[in-house]
Amino acid sequence: MTEPLLSVQDLSVAFRQGGGDVLAVDRVSFDVMPGETVALVGESGSGKSVTALSVLKLLPYPSAHHPSGRILFKGKDLIAADEDEMRKVRGDDITMVFQEPMTSLNPLHTIDRQIGEILKLHRGLSDRQARARTLELLSLVGIRDAESRLGAYPHQLSGGQRQRVMIAMALANEPDLFIADEPTTALDVTVQAQILKLLAELKSRLNMSMLFITHDLGIVRKVADRVCVMLKGKIVEQGTVVEVFGNPRHPYTQRLLAAEPKGRANLVAKDAPVIVEAGPIKVWFPIKRGFFQRTVGHVKAVDGVSVRVRKGETVGVVGESGSGKTTLGLAILRLVQSEGPIVFLGSRIDSMRGKEIRPMRKDLQVVFQDPYGSLSPRMSIAEIVEEGLLVQNKGLTYAERRDIVAKALDDVGLDPSTMDRYPHEFSGGQRQRIAIARAMALEPQFIMLDEPTSALDMSVQAQIVELLRDLQKRRDLAYMFISHDLKVVRALANHVVVMQNGKIVEEGSAESIFAAPRTDYTKALFAAAFNLETAASNAVRE
Repeated sequence: MTEPLLSVQDLSVAFRQGGGDVLAVDRVSFDVMPGETVALVGESGSGKSVTALSVLKLLPYPSAHHPSGRILFKGKDLIAADEDEMRKVRGDDITMVFQEPMTSLNPLHTIDRQIGEILKLHRGLSDRQARARTLELLSLVGIRDAESRLGAYPHQLSGGQRQRVMIAMALANEPDLFIADEPTTALDVTVQAQILKLLAELKSRLNMSMLFITHDLGIVRKVADRVCVMLKGKIVEQGTVVEVFGNPRHPYTQRLLAAEPKGRANLVAKDAPVIVEAGPIKVWFPIKRGFFQRTVGHVKAVDGVSVRVRKGETVGVVGESGSGKTTLGLAILRLVQSEGPIVFLGSRIDSMRGKEIRPMRKDLQVVFQDPYGSLSPRMSIAEIVEEGLLVQNKGLTYAERRDIVAKALDDVGLDPSTMDRYPHEFSGGQRQRIAIARAMALEPQFIMLDEPTSALDMSVQAQIVELLRDLQKRRDLAYMFISHDLKVVRALANHVVVMQNGKIVEEGSAESIFAAPRTDYTKALFAAAFNLETAASNAVRE
């Protein structure tokens, strides 16, 4: 019988904290065979990423340590390997892609340099050879006009493009084991489908094995051969995908499979007043070249887009990375410069500056995608939520502000007694609730929600969708909901706007768009989003 490529045996991981040990992984065992994909599934804090980081010894040693276990790769125990041995393994035999590409890529180096460094270090390629291979890799992972991107820095790429670069780096040396830690979380559905297809093709061609960490069960069904379900540091169930998904035995697995956004959008009154009406809006970014930095063209991020949001309505804006959906939302909030009329509560705000628009900010709020990056780690939850009150309601006393913060936290389902804690003491879903509470504390009329559920576990996503729907109903809020997750959009949106390359290619009521998309682009988006489920259902039936 073929020996496992990777064999994790009785692995425990503990972190020294306050004079004692906190157990993060508790006697976990599983194998990855040559050419096989094994998925580790579980919610935040289940220990799946810690398990994966242990394979490459990327944990913060010596505060992290292993009370028990071995990690055998090609028969060699990696836990016993020294740093020189591990350096040869990392990036060549085993590679890893992390969830957040912006923190994984060096902001000071170009894409060409970062991918080329790996090729030169492990393969000894010349500058010319490394450049040619880099171009090949960028094209392979679907980056359009790859040559023009070689000199780009990470901040000049969209989230999806940055993740593609990370995957290109991981595949550069054709590793035996590819570890993917939530690699498609930040990607839109069509890109996700392309990346998963690409990984499947490379796996087949190179006989590469994959350890795939994710909370998205649709992806597991599509890419994995076997699945291990983790809860509180333990594997509570494992088996083939067909076995586990077709006949889940553990209550936690059953709960995970049942967790996805349900329900439909709140009804909107026919005579509901318009809160925001914008357009046609243009946001063009100049392309400058040469010594004198002359403008030689423009990136048309938003090109003549019009949108209207009524009281109590959710307008869903969908499209691939780089389609202009976030830029449109930022333009409406006057956070990026734009051309074209923007009317808020009957007043033109597109020509307002600084002090003029500041009083309106209390009614125009935003919740960002990343609950880790949008909250200051140096501020307590009370300070974060009350920050807007200090600017907009200067007459409030300390006690009055604390009361408002307590109410906002209670509204989003958090215990007000936790307000003096700091963000690192909360889970990802709780942090997103804090971000929503910060917006709600000012009692706004319009909120832009920029991918607020994409970084969250499936069960937490469903909770956040229910929360947003409940808050909207109670407060009659207008939402602009920007997302690439069409299942979430279907559960929240009344009206859907589909964007591509800075333009609207299709729009209409959510019912009509989901029932019968008209354009090929919208059909491709929906096929990529919902074929994951179809493929899974077929696999289980077979």
